[in-house]
Amino acid sequence: MRALFFSNMYKSITKPTFDFFCALLGLLVLSPIFLIAWIGLAIANNGKPFFYQRRPGKRERIFTIIKFKTMNDKRSADGQLLPDAKRLTAIGSFVRKTSLDELPQLLNVLKGDMSFVGPRPLLPEYLPLYSETQRKRHNVKPGITGWAQVNGRNAISWEQKFAYDVWYVAHQSFALDLQILFRTVKKVFKSEGISQTGQVTTERFLGNAKE
Repeated sequence: MRALFFSNMYKSITKPTFDFFCALLGLLVLSPIFLIAWIGLAIANNGKPFFYQRRPGKRERIFTIIKFKTMNDKRSADGQLLPDAKRLTAIGSFVRKTSLDELPQLLNVLKGDMSFVGPRPLLPEYLPLYSETQRKRHNVKPGITGWAQVNGRNAISWEQKFAYDVWYVAHQSFALDLQILFRTVKKVFKSEGISQTGQVTTERFLGNAKE
């Protein structure tokens, strides 16, 4: 009973408080890096340093995620966006490799849309494609990093990612969150699992029947 009480207290009070103050501190401490990346990406992307996209959060509530924009908007002669690999800018490649593209999400954490640790927020069009078990990933706030990210990140299959996400929801704790944060820092320095083999970005989720 006592363990359950402290677990619920961590999830409902301690973790949100930790998220808010650490996000605020992070923005202050990392503001010089934030500013340099902002300026560099604004130059590379014709004045558009940020990428905005709607994502489902806790209980599938839609919010707008903010990241640094690593790809330009160049199009082919027929008006279609060029492949991701051709739109990834030089500075964008560096920002993505060092995971600095995730830095603006501290604003999402500050607003309460996200946490430091939790399942990564994906696209709204994936919602009808989840199994009932996979849908449990939305029982908690999405995170900047998560259990799936420290166990393969974008180099593992969708099925594996969702299994890790659901496992995290069932085992969320202060000790586990600390472990994920420390392992995230290690993976960022080693640049592990940033993309799937042979691809710049992750393949789209097409549903369980097509995996």
